[in-house]
Amino acid sequence: MVKSNCLFSPTYESPRGLSICDLFAKFSVETLNVLYKTPKMNQRTQIFIILTSLFFSCKQESNKQVVENKTNAENEITIVKKTELVYDINFISNSFDFPVGKPDANGYYNAQKFQENMHLGDDWNAVTGGNSDLGDPIYSVANGYVKYAQDYGSGWGNVIRVIHKMQNGKMIESLYAHCDTIIVKEKQWIKRGMKIGTIGNVDGQYLAHLHFELREDLDLPIGYGYSDITTGYLDPSKFIKENR
Repeated sequence: MVKSNCLFSPTYESPRGLSICDLFAKFSVETLNVLYKTPKMNQRTQIFIILTSLFFSCKQESNKQVVENKTNAENEITIVKKTELVYDINFISNSFDFPVGKPDANGYYNAQKFQENMHLGDDWNAVTGGNSDLGDPIYSVANGYVKYAQDYGSGWGNVIRVIHKMQNGKMIESLYAHCDTIIVKEKQWIKRGMKIGTIGNVDGQYLAHLHFELREDLDLPIGYGYSDITTGYLDPSKFIKENR
C-alpha cells in the first residue's frame, strides 16, 4: 500500500503503523471517500466530520449491543420460566389444611387478613398473644415440593416456599415467612400436615407470628409482603376453605 501524508487518506499510516481505516473501522466508506476527494476542505471541518461519524458509529454499535444483551436476557428468562418441575404423582395436593394449629388453625387467629392494609397474605398469631407462639410448629398446608428454604434477610427472615400440584393440574406456591427454624431442606418432597419449621419473630423485629401466602404465579420474586396489586396472589384462607 502506498503511504500518504494526508491524514484523511485511506492510505495514510499513523506513526504506530495503523492505517486510518484501522483506526476508524466504524466509519462508512462513503464518508471516507468524500473526505479524500475534497482536499481543499477546511481541516477543522474534516476533523469535525470524522469525529461525528465516529460518535454515531459507536453509538449504533452500543445500541446494537444493548439490544443483543436485552434479547439474551429475555431468552434466559424464558428458559427459566419454561423449565417445569417433574412433579412426583405421589405428592399430588388433593386437599389443603391451615399452616398452624393443624388442621383447622385451632388456638390461632388471623391477625391481618389478605389485603387488609394491602397485606398479600395472612398473619397467624396464637390467641394467647405476644410472643407466646414463638417456636410453635408450622405445617405444610398440602403435599408438595420444597422450592426454597433459606434466610431472605431484611424483614423476611427465614422463609420456606413450597410448590403444590393439584389434581386438576394447577400449580400453586405456599410461602411461610418469619420462621424461627427451618426443618425441611430444598428439593425435599413433603406431605400435608408435616412439620416444616417453627414460628419466629425475625430476631425481635416483630411479635412472633407466621406470615403465610399462597401464589398462583410460581415466578413471582419474594416481594415486599404488601401491595394493592394482587396479580399472581391468592387469598390464603379463602382458598384453603374452598379446597379442604
